[in-house]
Amino acid sequence: MSDVVHTSAEVRRARYAVAAVFAVHGAVTGSFATRVPWIQEHSSVSAGQLGLALAFPALGASLAMPLAGRVSHRFGARNALRGLISLWTLALVLPSLSPNLPTLCLALFVYGATAGMADVAMNALGVEVENRLGRSIMSGLHGLWSVGALVGSAAGTLAAHLGSDARLHHALASATLTLLGLGACRWVLDLQAAEDEEPPPRFALPPKSALLIGAIGFCAVFAEGASLDWSAVYLRDQLETSAGLAAACTTGFTLTMAVARIAGDRLVDRFGAVRTVRTSGVLAVLGGLLIVVARQPAVAMGGFALMGLGIAVVVPLCFAAAGRSGSNPSLAIAGVATITYTSGLVAPSAIGTLAQATSLMVSFALVTVLACGLVAFAGVLRAGDRRKVVTPAAVSEPRH
Repeated sequence: MSDVVHTSAEVRRARYAVAAVFAVHGAVTGSFATRVPWIQEHSSVSAGQLGLALAFPALGASLAMPLAGRVSHRFGARNALRGLISLWTLALVLPSLSPNLPTLCLALFVYGATAGMADVAMNALGVEVENRLGRSIMSGLHGLWSVGALVGSAAGTLAAHLGSDARLHHALASATLTLLGLGACRWVLDLQAAEDEEPPPRFALPPKSALLIGAIGFCAVFAEGASLDWSAVYLRDQLETSAGLAAACTTGFTLTMAVARIAGDRLVDRFGAVRTVRTSGVLAVLGGLLIVVARQPAVAMGGFALMGLGIAVVVPLCFAAAGRSGSNPSLAIAGVATITYTSGLVAPSAIGTLAQATSLMVSFALVTVLACGLVAFAGVLRAGDRRKVVTPAAVSEPRH
């Protein structure tokens, strides 16, 4: 992208605008997740068929994410994000309209593809704003994604409680979120490719730097997916708690992650990405150990809370480091996003398969071992500490 100079007011406004886009993106995810039972019933698919269909969002995202950089190159960052976030919010209506398994798989493929491309575009713009501000904002942006997901989930839960048709619910949510996304995109940075800049390839393997950074993200997202999908089951089956207490554990884990992400930028600015992730990894390992040895629900819940604290800031810092790791930030971010999406797809089934062969305690012992990787390999995020120092001259006058 060409090095356009923006005023400090424009950069600050762009920060809030991209934060709103993150929240909109999260709200779509929350809106969808709460109506999966309705979609399953409407599509007349079995539990096994639903599991197959739910693999298609990750497949669509993995194939489409490398295209986001090319879209941004051709149309400019603002127009690209405007189009991609709109496609994502509009794709929310597709799964609920699907009458059978093939159409549901196709709808979820499109849903995942638009989600992934919008994800890459908004993270790339978030990294650019962070560079120009000269301080960490990525953790807070991902925290607002979590807040958006919670809001979308709350609205979806209410709609399900009222017995609302998911087609109507998702149509209203889609229209509202599309308008909010388009409104926010008016104020994001309008970056354009330089005239002599080569367009990124349509498809390319992630650069080596993205693979190393993505490995850290894989460990964090594996722990996140395992905790979100299996924490309630762990308390119910291993510790024989009530369904309400088990569900509260999952809610507490989600809230812990959201709060930690919103507060995480101050820690990153003070201690740097590498020290923050190493310390976070220690917390995650301690949390995993508490989960494995717990004989009382309170101990396990404390372990899941520590796990949430420990992994909360890792993925935002992975995106930040990827955006500074080479000459093609969008390609690096797409590579990291692909790896993390894959981890989120693999984790729940891997935990279940291992638990069936052994026990859930052994499964979370594996999660704890992977959390050790955050401590051991945090140094690959050193690129995330190379902040641009934004001088007054650099933001004083816009260049047209």
